[in-house]
Amino acid sequence: MKGTKRAVYFALGWVMVALSFIGALLPIMPTTIFLIIAAWCFGRSSPRFEKWLLEHPVFGPTLVQWQRHGAIPARVKCIACGGMAFGYGSFYYFARPAPLLATFVALFFIACATYVVSRPSG
Repeated sequence: MKGTKRAVYFALGWVMVALSFIGALLPIMPTTIFLIIAAWCFGRSSPRFEKWLLEHPVFGPTLVQWQRHGAIPARVKCIACGGMAFGYGSFYYFARPAPLLATFVALFFIACATYVVSRPSG
């Protein structure tokens, strides 16, 4: 059973890495949260890949700050909130949602942005 659990965490870790890669390319999808989840999964399945993520030159420092302090650097907060605003704007412009759906999605993005901004900066 233990080997199966590790395999599931390992596979889920790679799914999260793939989703973060997609998120890096699409403004409507986040990147960092998927990497945080990937690091968590790899921490339970593969210390080698957890180390790889934590030592990554671009994403590593942010992941380490999150693991140690629950912190999100101010620059990343700005990028995240800007990405959410752009994602919502794109959604609203291209999807032309009904007012109820537009409100629901806006409230979701506002809640996410509030959480991001409320975290320590470093």
